Amino acid sequence: MKTFPMFLKLEGRRVVIAGGGEQAAQKTRLMLKTEAEIVIAADTVEPELAALAARGRIRQQKGPVTCGTFRGAALVFICTGDALMDTALAGCAKTAGVVANVVDRPDLCDAFTPSLVDRDPVVVAIGTEGTAPVLGRQIKTRIEEMLEPRLGDLAALAGRLRDLVAERIPMKSRRAFWGWVFNGEPRLKHSRGAEREAARMIKEAIEAGGQPLERNEAGFVSLVGAGPGIRDLITLRGVQRLQEADIIFYDRLVDPDLLELARRDAERVYVGKEPGVPSWPQDRINGVIVAAAREGKRVVRLKSGDPGIFGRGAEEAESLQAAGIEWEIVPGVTAASAATASLDGFLTERGVTDAVVLTTGHTREGFAIQNWANHLHPGTTLALYMAIASSGRIQADMLAQGLPASLPVEIVSRAASPDQQIVRTRLERMAQDIEAAEVRNPAILLIRYPKDMAVEKPENAANAG
Repeated sequence: MKTFPMFLKLEGRRVVIAGGGEQAAQKTRLMLKTEAEIVIAADTVEPELAALAARGRIRQQKGPVTCGTFRGAALVFICTGDALMDTALAGCAKTAGVVANVVDRPDLCDAFTPSLVDRDPVVVAIGTEGTAPVLGRQIKTRIEEMLEPRLGDLAALAGRLRDLVAERIPMKSRRAFWGWVFNGEPRLKHSRGAEREAARMIKEAIEAGGQPLERNEAGFVSLVGAGPGIRDLITLRGVQRLQEADIIFYDRLVDPDLLELARRDAERVYVGKEPGVPSWPQDRINGVIVAAAREGKRVVRLKSGDPGIFGRGAEEAESLQAAGIEWEIVPGVTAASAATASLDGFLTERGVTDAVVLTTGHTREGFAIQNWANHLHPGTTLALYMAIASSGRIQADMLAQGLPASLPVEIVSRAASPDQQIVRTRLERMAQDIEAAEVRNPAILLIRYPKDMAVEKPENAANAG
């Protein structure tokens, strides 16, 4: 190691930033996370810095920057944008005996700015000694995935309770107590948004002398949206639930690479359902989820897309509710959003499309076929899930109801995946072009009715079909 990582105490101390441009603004944003006194040494500053100075968040110091400008500072950033000036000011910083960071000049730096994972008061700093900042940011992203966003609040609560713990819990029991707080039920509940319940559990355990309450016999189930398939479109909360899980029940459309984000020792159970194949009927899936939770396991039901959009999540939640098992929904990126992004487009567009309808081309056996044309009006985007097999029926229904034959249609199969397929056509040729292109599920049909295509339906359209 050529450098030694250390956290500087900046409360009430002066940090000087020499320069008034965008680089100075970047360093200022970083320092605003601390309780330091921030001084911008520059005659002119960019608008963001000027606004901060006007509000009293920072202080602008005009006039020549000298060695005296830096003297007594806890830290100095040099970023004037002038290479010769930066070199000269780096010399001044050394003369003043202060630690300096010269932006984009590692040869002149006494210290390097790390990539930060901020869960104040928990802070993780990643440094590469200025050799590979891109790698540092990649590592930061991985750690961001690991640490829940509100972890700092739990750490702050622990800090406020430390004196009480020292008073009520014997020294020999404290390590186990804090291990329970940060590895057991309190942290799990806190990460799921039950902060008050987590705090109550911790305080009750302190009053009991550090003896944690016994874990509820029933486990907890997270209905997690995996997104459209590929692993980098799952949410951070979804990744965190995978890393907490004892057992994961996953669908056929989930990317196997995504399961690599889970704990290595987590059990993985495939419950994928092919259309028309009864090997994993929904009631059986409901049953195994409930059974695993009753064993006290942390369960993840990993579903493609979003659990609340044509994923039968409501049926699974109903079973959990009936069994008295706690559960949560972790939203995911639904296929309609991913498909539209793959088309470099938007589900809504001001002045063109201001309504979105998500519906399905697949109806349950015994239920009447829906009138899809009723969903489509000028200014609407209709996103049809599971509609490939019904595309001919949908096309005929819409044309019979008098919708314009020239309505633009886009079909996206396996959205956002490496083998994604896109077909662009018009309503009058939708079914034929789907068949010709051999489009297969999973696929989304996007039928758009722009406002400027509004036309009156023929008089006989109401009676057609």
